[in-house]
Amino acid sequence: MHRLKIALLQLKPEGTRSGNLKKGLEACRKAKELGADIALFPEMWSCGYHIAEDIRELKAEAILPDGEFTESFRQCAGELDMAVGITLLERYEPLPRNSLLLFDRHGRRVLAYSKVHTCDFGEERRLTAGEDFYTADLDTACGPVKVGAMICYDREFPESARILMLKGAEILLVPNACPMEINRLAQLRARAFENMIGIATCNYPDGVPDCNGHSSAFDGVAYLPELEGSRDTCILEAGGSEGIYLAEFDLDMLRAYRACEVHGNAYRHPGKYHMLIEERIEEPFLREDYRK
Repeated sequence: MHRLKIALLQLKPEGTRSGNLKKGLEACRKAKELGADIALFPEMWSCGYHIAEDIRELKAEAILPDGEFTESFRQCAGELDMAVGITLLERYEPLPRNSLLLFDRHGRRVLAYSKVHTCDFGEERRLTAGEDFYTADLDTACGPVKVGAMICYDREFPESARILMLKGAEILLVPNACPMEINRLAQLRARAFENMIGIATCNYPDGVPDCNGHSSAFDGVAYLPELEGSRDTCILEAGGSEGIYLAEFDLDMLRAYRACEVHGNAYRHPGKYHMLIEERIEEPFLREDYRK
C-alpha cells in the first residue's frame, strides 16, 4: 500500500527569522516522529507573513533561496529522510517574491515556486508575482509521487490547479495565511474534486493576525465502487489551535480513481476556451465599485 503522510505545521511565528528557524526545525523533527513523508509550512514562514510598507525594510527582510535559512531546512530534510516544504520571502528584483522551496528526503531541492496570484489589492502589491506553475517527481518512502504547489490566493483561480493537473500533479502543497472559512475551504474541495487531485493546505493558527488555523487536506476521490453516492473528500480539517496535523493520502486509491473517472482532463474542450486567454478589455469588478 502507498500512503503518503503530510505534516501540516500550523505554527505561530516567533517574530524573528532566527526564532522561526529554530521553531521550524524543531517542528520538522516532531513531524518525522509522527511518521511524516513531507512537512509543510504556512505561507512565508521566514518572516511570519510580514510585508513591510517601507520598500527598503521589505527588501532587507527578504532572503536568498540558497541562503543560511533555507540551507538549514535542506540539511534537515536530508538528515530526517523527510521532504520539507519551506516558505520564504525571497530576495528578488525589483521586489521580493512569496515563495516555496521543496527539499526531498535526500536534501535535494526538487521544486521552487513563487506565488503567481499575488494579492495586488493589498500589501502583496509590493511583491513580484511568479511566472508559472511547476511540478516535481518527489521520491518518498512510499514511492515516487508527482507534486505541485499553489500559495493561498492561487486557490481562488481554477486555472492554478487545472494547469498543475495537466502537468501530471497528484498532490498539491498549499501554504496559506488567511481566515479559512466555509467558502475558502469549499474552493479547495472543488479544486480537488474537479481535478481528481489531493490538496494539503497549511495555515497559521488562531492568534496570528487574519488567520484562524483550519489547515486541511482533501484527497479528491469523490466516488468509490462500494458506495452508492459520493463521499466526503475531506480527510483532515484542523481546529484553530497551534499544532502539527498529519494528513494521510491513499495514493493507490487516488491513482485507481484517476484512471477510470470522468473528471480532470477526460472530457475537456480546450479548443473552446479561447476567451480565457484573451486580454481583458474591461476593468475587473472590485469591491469599491460595488460600494458606488
